[in-house]
Amino acid sequence: MCGIVGYVGARPALDILLCGLRRLEYRGYDSAGYALQYNDSLLIRKCVGRVSELAALDPGEGRAATAGIAHTRWATHGEPSIVNAHPHTDSSGRIALVHNGIIENYKSLKVKLEALGEVFESETDTEVLTKLIGREMKATGDLLSAVKKALTSVRGAYGIAVVSADQPSTLVAARYGSPLVVGIGDGENIVASDVAAIVAHTRDVVYLEEGELVEITTRGVHSHGSDPRMIRDRMTHVDWDLSEIEKDGFPHYMLKEIHSQPESLRNAFRGRLDMTEGTAHLGGLNMTHEDMQGIKRIIITACGTSWHAALIGKYVLESMSRIPVDVEYASEFRYRDPVIGEGTVVFVISQSGETADTLAALKLAREKGAACYGIVNVVGSTIARETSAGVYIHAGPEIGVASTKAFTSQVMILSLIGLALGRARGCISLAEGLSLANSIREVPDKVETILGRAGEIQSLAREFTYASNFLYLGRGVNYPVALEGALKLKEISYIHAEGYPAAEMKHGPIALIDDLMPVAVIAARDAAYDKIMSNIQEVKARRGRILVVATEGDTEIRNYAQWVIEVPAVADQLTPLLTVIPLQLLAYYVAVARGCDVDKPRNLAKSVTVE
Repeated sequence: MCGIVGYVGARPALDILLCGLRRLEYRGYDSAGYALQYNDSLLIRKCVGRVSELAALDPGEGRAATAGIAHTRWATHGEPSIVNAHPHTDSSGRIALVHNGIIENYKSLKVKLEALGEVFESETDTEVLTKLIGREMKATGDLLSAVKKALTSVRGAYGIAVVSADQPSTLVAARYGSPLVVGIGDGENIVASDVAAIVAHTRDVVYLEEGELVEITTRGVHSHGSDPRMIRDRMTHVDWDLSEIEKDGFPHYMLKEIHSQPESLRNAFRGRLDMTEGTAHLGGLNMTHEDMQGIKRIIITACGTSWHAALIGKYVLESMSRIPVDVEYASEFRYRDPVIGEGTVVFVISQSGETADTLAALKLAREKGAACYGIVNVVGSTIARETSAGVYIHAGPEIGVASTKAFTSQVMILSLIGLALGRARGCISLAEGLSLANSIREVPDKVETILGRAGEIQSLAREFTYASNFLYLGRGVNYPVALEGALKLKEISYIHAEGYPAAEMKHGPIALIDDLMPVAVIAARDAAYDKIMSNIQEVKARRGRILVVATEGDTEIRNYAQWVIEVPAVADQLTPLLTVIPLQLLAYYVAVARGCDVDKPRNLAKSVTVE
């Protein structure tokens, strides 16, 4: 969840470390720090707050140091404070460590270490690991050996980078359950928790394997993990431009990513739609025609926004393929004994491909014999490597913490899977398949039409800055859109919002409705339209303030709503790809009007790599 950057080379390390931390700010954090190898010692600076405050601290002569590590921390064990901030040091002060993840057995280890005379300053689990490494270093005199031995004592998840004052221009890194990637340069190497911190310096990267330990020097990177091959044999070239992680004139990454959805949606289906057979070809799935016909049940597991995409996928897959679909929170799925029978297929969805709960759900499904497929955005991510097959959504880097383009790209991929399964199983005729494929191809242009009305939504958003509560209603395939709309608003504006199936409103939430309660209703002209019109009238009868997302040309709806945002007509199964766009814009503009930090909402992290 936090950000790690480490550098070994000939250039001033501090500039590279701070640049990398800035690239990782989107991941969410509350404190920051760095450790530089300089003049046979370690120079350490920490702060509570932003990277800009860390950069303002004077490193003195340490500015010339050419090796070091840095970190942004999202608090788990212990409140945000300088003493809890990373890096942490051993008792000698000559070893420093930065850590993502959680050491689950840190309490028992701490008791043992205290009995041996170790004194702890922080409340963190990380300091325990640092002290372990320090004790092993005294015994071995070698940093790599010390880290390797210390890690045999810990349980949990970790991505770590360690430096010692006694081994200049050397950095040791290891991962288990928390991602790390190494950038390979010319006489210099970089390690980070996200490739975004690396691409300004090199496009050649190696994703560390689970359980891998590496020693990084100016001479190269040597693996001591589960895969002892030369590290360069596993090198991947990052093919996206640095401009993709810049704002390009937009005030926030989130707004840029909302407006980039026409292109990200085209990327999701590019080369995959078959306009002759009215189907989709997703080569990464490695499913034959017979495999598709043999599926008896589908389970989709995910967290957060990806879970909402999965719920839409349930409606889409069931309607197109007639296969029963269950959607599971990964965090719940992993802690029970799910029934997975013959013919069950499991899809795991994660933007980052590193979500801890989703990874654990994947492992459980594999242990129970299910065929598992990943739907991820990040090439080379853990889920991509640990599933035998899957689909990349090709949304490009998503920097905003509140997911937008990754969500719609996930929904697009699920729609393509539904189309492929439906055609293979004979549930969709050639004519129906061609119609759906054509509708899919038209979606990006229709999204552009909605984005052209962003100014209207910006003006409308000012009506709701006063709100402390907000209700979102939808039916059928647009019920998950109500959930997603509510999540976006609460994530970035801090307004409490709930999404509900519209028919369930009268079973409780209707008690909340008065003349101050804003109610957003998704009322596309689909199979549920007549029913949701009745729900709108129930809200109107109680003087609720009604905002409706409606299909273009729907004049009737204006008799019941104070505000209407129109979206173009599209095939019923695809309506979420359009109806969610106004809700993304609404959340963004309400948050901006309330003075919120849209790209860095409080308490949130982009990639949740801990439970």
